[in-house]
Amino acid sequence: MGKYKNISIIIPSLNPDEKMIKLIKELKEAGYDNLVVINDGSSKEYDGFFQQAQELGCQILKHYINMGKGRALKNAFNYVLNEYPEVCGVITADSDGQHSLKDITQCAELLLKEQGTKKLFLGSRNFDAAGIPARSRFGNKMTCKVLSAFCGIKISDTQTGLRGVTREALAYMLDLNGERYEYEMNMIIETKEKDITIEEFPIETIYIDDNASSHFNPIVDSYKIYKQFFKYIFASLSSFVIDMALFALLSSILKDKGVAAYIIISTYGARFVSSIYNFLINKKVVFKSDASILSAGIKYAILCVIQGTLSGILVNGLFGLTHIPEVICKMIIDTLLFFASFFIQKNLVFNGGKK
Repeated sequence: MGKYKNISIIIPSLNPDEKMIKLIKELKEAGYDNLVVINDGSSKEYDGFFQQAQELGCQILKHYINMGKGRALKNAFNYVLNEYPEVCGVITADSDGQHSLKDITQCAELLLKEQGTKKLFLGSRNFDAAGIPARSRFGNKMTCKVLSAFCGIKISDTQTGLRGVTREALAYMLDLNGERYEYEMNMIIETKEKDITIEEFPIETIYIDDNASSHFNPIVDSYKIYKQFFKYIFASLSSFVIDMALFALLSSILKDKGVAAYIIISTYGARFVSSIYNFLINKKVVFKSDASILSAGIKYAILCVIQGTLSGILVNGLFGLTHIPEVICKMIIDTLLFFASFFIQKNLVFNGGKK
């Protein structure tokens, strides 16, 4: 058995060439015994490369049609968990020559060192180095900033295909959304939710044909990160609609009945109902929190009181300093508090006690 008998290398491939065979031979010579190659619906004329891979000792998984890299990786993860109980972790590597044996082995050593933990290792390239395609540099840097701001995940390379996953984290990767290239982004985004630690390690930056084969889209991939915030905006807007509709209904009913304080009662009644709705939709839909109703509810109520108090104080202060109309002052302050509330709810109210 080879030195890295407890590491499985997963190579998803669509219409490969000799670079895949070269990588497999290098891995075999270096002591990697468990190689899983996924033929993701390649054309018939490429069958010879997969036959060579099989003759070299690789396990071949085949999709009859192209089902996407995400589906290929999930099928391979499932196969490893079922068929290789001795494997302590897997490494995903591209078949196009962009990942060197040296860097794959660096990842293998980390997996062996950290076996028994829930970890995702990312081989991170230096995007400030000379010769990096402009599309890749811009897309990666933009997405990293968005990922840090909205998800609290600070990494330097979101596009890397060289990844190591410990066995303890592997099962969590099976039920993630995404069948194609979006799956790799979802792997990163979901680490916080799954309590999986990310660790980066530096790798060589290799681009072939100016990275023409890259399927990374900075706009589409950034949307995946923004998606939770868009849900938060929807929850807030729908809460506002409910609040206004209930206020109109209650004030109309109470006014007709001659209740003197109908405006105050209607305001509190509408806000009470809309706040409960907002709390529940944020918990269940926006943040998908497993925190207890009581614990999250108390924190949410405290946040609402603090936010309302701060709004009044800051609006009054801004108006006194600038003499800008009160309504505009309130719009400015409440917009800032809206963003602050998102991060507080995400990281404190609905985090279920996670750090």
